[in-house]
Amino acid sequence: MDVGVEKLAVLEEGRLPASPDKHSRKRRLSPTASYILRRIGLFLITLWGSLTAAFFFFRLLPGDPIRAYVGQLQQRGTTTTFETNEAMLAYYQKEFGLDGSLLHQYFSYFRRLLIDFDLGPSVLSYPTPAIDLIMRALPWTIGLIGVATLLGWILGMILGTLTGWNRNRTWAEVVTNGALGFSHLPAYFVALFLIIFLSYRWKLLPPNGAFNTALDPEWSMEFVLSVIKYGTLPVLATVIVAVANWMLSTRALVVSILGEDYLTFAGAKGLPARRILSAYVLRNAWLPQIAALGMALGGVVSGNVLIERLFRYPGVGSLLIDAVLIKDVNTAMAIVSILIILVLTINLIIDLTLPLIDPRVKLTGAGG
Repeated sequence: MDVGVEKLAVLEEGRLPASPDKHSRKRRLSPTASYILRRIGLFLITLWGSLTAAFFFFRLLPGDPIRAYVGQLQQRGTTTTFETNEAMLAYYQKEFGLDGSLLHQYFSYFRRLLIDFDLGPSVLSYPTPAIDLIMRALPWTIGLIGVATLLGWILGMILGTLTGWNRNRTWAEVVTNGALGFSHLPAYFVALFLIIFLSYRWKLLPPNGAFNTALDPEWSMEFVLSVIKYGTLPVLATVIVAVANWMLSTRALVVSILGEDYLTFAGAKGLPARRILSAYVLRNAWLPQIAALGMALGGVVSGNVLIERLFRYPGVGSLLIDAVLIKDVNTAMAIVSILIILVLTINLIIDLTLPLIDPRVKLTGAGG
């Protein structure tokens, strides 16, 4: 009754009930645009948070790198034009961006990073900019991590699919048990094992370095072969552990997929086993692994620091350890900032690429 009276009063007053705007739905973002904006927003927030955490971590480390650097200059008897020791300290604090309050340093750091693309000079080799040192070391790290990560992911996917598909075979059980053992080993332990046997005992590969120092770094076949030879051990140490982990996770996905109804239906239609494996099992298993690859990059980068140090590889991992030991804040912060940006950017690219492979991703991503 009350509802009818209310409707009658509305009609008598000449008011019409509010109708939805026909154009409002058109102005709403599509699922794809919403998904992209959400991912970019998450990328920017994560990037800011990670860089902020790294900034305060290095700034709050105990010790004064400027006083240590000035002390080294005085021990070497370096001549200066400064009248007092305090004047020298104030000059180098400003040079290295360590003057003023912590908040002032924070905003100055982001301004130099985002606007000037300059992170200051390096204490390791003053007055060389920290970014120059990193640009010399970064290609070595990208090459090492890139090759090791892709090899580990591809081989792990293949072995995981095969062992999951043939899970009742004896050879598949043997390979799975072996992978379980290797997955619990740290990469640096595998590296030590390889150095002892392949380098010192059997003398098959060099134990450290990036190339034969007797050669000039240039794009020649001799130099490239030398880089491959010297990089085999660090790549192999990383790949062995990576293959084991990727294989186990892929095998678990394949085994769970094998119980799905659509595979039973595909078999009832008379599709050959190879067709079912490639078109149904593998396609549904490798999509989650692409996303997992992006998330695992951070662990690969951090684990590569010890590998580079162990093999005396001239990458950013070795440079980072040298910078931290003398508290070279500019170099350490520049390395961490670049690695954070690289890892998060790769994750963003993977997130934006997934909808092109599987349209279901953008729908669930946009609505969730």
